[in-house]
Amino acid sequence: MTKGREKTSYNRSVSRALDVLEQFLGEDHEVGLTDLSRRLKLPKNNVFRLLATLQLRDYISKDEVTERYRLGYKTVELSQNAFRQRGLGRSRAVMERLVRECNETACVSIMADYSVINLDAVQCDHNLRVMPALGVHLPAYCTAPGKSLLAHFAEEAIVKYASTNKFEKHTPHTIVDPVRWKRQLRVIAQQGYAVEVEELDLGVTSVGAPIRDYTSRVIGALSILGPSQRFPLERMEQELVPLLKQGAADISARFGY
Repeated sequence: MTKGREKTSYNRSVSRALDVLEQFLGEDHEVGLTDLSRRLKLPKNNVFRLLATLQLRDYISKDEVTERYRLGYKTVELSQNAFRQRGLGRSRAVMERLVRECNETACVSIMADYSVINLDAVQCDHNLRVMPALGVHLPAYCTAPGKSLLAHFAEEAIVKYASTNKFEKHTPHTIVDPVRWKRQLRVIAQQGYAVEVEELDLGVTSVGAPIRDYTSRVIGALSILGPSQRFPLERMEQELVPLLKQGAADISARFGY
């Protein structure tokens, strides 16, 4: 009886649509129709119809220049909700603890379409403090959470990011040289955290570390940020970075890592 019900409730079209979406779970942020057809072992016409339906509902978007597909904004909304429902409440407890320990602002972020999106933040009680914008797309290459995420991309994805994204100089401290930037990412990957000193906003410094799930995949980043005058190098190395790494590890444990 149970097997019969399971077989009856199975929907091949829904399953294939999900198969399409799952092709974007790895480091491939854009995939062409031919590659999708080959991976899914389906005729191009079938895959095109699936893509067209998903695109109509904003789960897939298409670059009209390259004719390659990427995840649409609806998947970002779903991922944000999933993060909130599964672990954001528990990650907030870790952020609140961090703020109590160092009295600086803590923030949890994810990456979407090569941008960083801050999902939640806990403020410190200093009169002078940094208030991160939530739900806004920020450049990943010059933020601590963004760099801590990009540092764990595959080498090919990093090369593609450097070649397809414009490195704008937001401040005199923004790293816009791709060679120097990629060298920095290698250091970040080795040490397990990123430091950003006034690269996006003058007067603001932050440190960021990756959050992992039960598969070891990097799914987000935890950061501590504040006015640069309260973030001297010695304090970051001796106090903030150890607190940050422990906090990221605690949140990752809540996702099964």
